[in-house]
Amino acid sequence: MKDARQVVVRPLITEKSTTLKDAHNHVAFQVAPDANKVEIRRAVEEIFRVKVQDVRTMVVFGKVKRMGRYSGRRPTWKKAIVTLAPGQKIELLEGT
Repeated sequence: MKDARQVVVRPLITEKSTTLKDAHNHVAFQVAPDANKVEIRRAVEEIFRVKVQDVRTMVVFGKVKRMGRYSGRRPTWKKAIVTLAPGQKIELLEGT
């Protein structure tokens, strides 16, 4: 079993994730590429002391970027959208 801090890499604070948080009590995280939904649920509950209702995951493929005539690719990463139970919130993200 992985450590909770290895599973959840960072919270995603974007315009879209802020709208989801306000409207539906969803919070978005960048997670380890090999983490599954059960590990993500346990990690978020352990780190933030909240009750998780649902976890949805997706793989975000890296974009192709150019630097002059050379072409490269940004890394592929995994995103998790966590639905918190009614009445639950993560205090760390409330001030943003």
